[in-house]
Amino acid sequence: MIRNDIRNIAIIAHVDHGKTTLVDEMLKQSGVFRENQQVMERVMDSNDIERERGITILAKNTAVHYGQTKINIVDTPGHADFGGEVERVLKMVDGVLLLVDSFEGPMPQTRFVLKKALSLKLPVLVVVNKIDRPDARSEEVISEVLDLFIELGADETALDRPVIYASARKGVASLDPNVQGTSLKPLFDSILEYIPAPEGDMEGPAQALISTIDYSDYVGRIGIGRITRGKLTEGMQVVKTNFDTGVISPSLRLSALYYFDGLKRLPATQVGMGDIVAVSGIEDLSIGDTVCAPEVPEALPFVSISEPTVVMTFSVNNSPFAGREGDYVTSRHLRARLMRELQTDVSLRVNETDTPDAFEVRGRGELHLSILIENMRRQGYEFQVSKPQVLYREIDGVKCEPVERMVADVPQAYAGAVIEKIGRRRGVLESMHGLDRVRLEFLVPSRGLFGYRSEFMTDTRGEGVMSSVFERYEPVKGDIPHRNVGALVCFEDGEATSYGLFYAQERGTLFVNPQTPVYKGMICGQNARPDDLVVNICRQKHVTNMRNASASEDSLRLVSVHPLTLEECLEFIDDDELLEITPKSLRMRKRELNHEQRARAAHKNKQ
Repeated sequence: MIRNDIRNIAIIAHVDHGKTTLVDEMLKQSGVFRENQQVMERVMDSNDIERERGITILAKNTAVHYGQTKINIVDTPGHADFGGEVERVLKMVDGVLLLVDSFEGPMPQTRFVLKKALSLKLPVLVVVNKIDRPDARSEEVISEVLDLFIELGADETALDRPVIYASARKGVASLDPNVQGTSLKPLFDSILEYIPAPEGDMEGPAQALISTIDYSDYVGRIGIGRITRGKLTEGMQVVKTNFDTGVISPSLRLSALYYFDGLKRLPATQVGMGDIVAVSGIEDLSIGDTVCAPEVPEALPFVSISEPTVVMTFSVNNSPFAGREGDYVTSRHLRARLMRELQTDVSLRVNETDTPDAFEVRGRGELHLSILIENMRRQGYEFQVSKPQVLYREIDGVKCEPVERMVADVPQAYAGAVIEKIGRRRGVLESMHGLDRVRLEFLVPSRGLFGYRSEFMTDTRGEGVMSSVFERYEPVKGDIPHRNVGALVCFEDGEATSYGLFYAQERGTLFVNPQTPVYKGMICGQNARPDDLVVNICRQKHVTNMRNASASEDSLRLVSVHPLTLEECLEFIDDDELLEITPKSLRMRKRELNHEQRARAAHKNKQ
């Protein structure tokens, strides 16, 4: 049977190409909001960190009504580090809208998400967004998109669908690039015409594949997925099973059933094949599980999630300031929190280590792990992390490392500096085109990009745009210098003084302000030279009973102090350093706090 009253779509694109803004307008024009209702921008980005950073981190479900048809929409992240969110939600939908910026064209993540959609044989509707940009080049972008389709092996039907030209911000769409349009009606009509309706057995035994896990303090774990066969009814008996393990659970009762309508999750008594639902009452429900009728426990295969490429060590904070600022400081708390994250994040891996106080956490990139760290510190956790490392693999007896496809859009004047820096980091220039602004495409080892973003912004005077996505594993390229400067290390425990900082600032860039508590072995700045330097920023000016003339008094003026963000700290720390994270502070420190012990170890290494 075909359910013509439903369409299930996912909106996929590179970061900042306008997915969430388009969903905003689809919600408005389908009548979800009252005419006089005040609605914030990017209403789907409900998470605090999403709103602060202006990026989507978690895939979210919503639904709109267009005529007699209900359109279930999944808004997905655009950043490569959250590709796991995109991969798993594609199992819920029957087609995708591929958004492409009218100036930037296909970017690394565009290629990644399109490849995943085509591998699942999903029909793709191309939307060229931001056609109102003064520098829009829609015709060239369409040509680039078609080249990408052909390169990824799309079938001929993929090229037969119309291209939609839209401005998500203005809420208009058109099938003609020279006509702006007055509403999103052409987009809605194209979805109904070219995205297939769900097909399946409406009367067969119930079967639903869970693609997302949510949590509520009231009802516990909530599984979100699509019904592929039959109907689910509130209170019915079901079993859960998994395609990989083959384990079938005892019979369980569905305590609650919900469907999506606008921004709400509404209770339902019965939901049928093809719809996207949320279910609760099933203990230990996981992503990839199938909820079935007890008489026919058939598991559905789940999409294979790409493996992590970056690893960090999360450990209990053992600095002199441990336990002062955090609510959850023990290894038991840390372990429980990481294991809880595993239940909702399919791209994450957590392994035990030789010591009970440390855990190896693997993710898809620096941003993926830094968002986890930021969430944990906001929840009151205190811990410390090591420098991010790439995960190597042995392929046919050869040690290989992850390589990323990096695209940089930079002004012509700065292209040389970017090519030189990436060359030093073992990157290979694949293509270069453009006049005033140049688009550079590189293949760079993942470890070569650690710490490069801030350098890139400096080299391009803040005008460059860069993004990267995992491409493949290649044989290890050789040594890559991580940091060509040393650290300024605190000499003693105490409080930083203006007097001490004034004389330390000659040595490099400071990271701490006056009156900041510090401890021996803590990093307080960046040395201008390659070696580490121990400085005393706690020293006081000696008071004498001699009265100096005011003219001879040196005014102690501090040059600007540069406190580092979480990402900048992760980029800065080296192998022998750790980042201490608390709800209130970020402190970089040496693994070995004692200066004499560090000097002895360095001397032994030289020998």
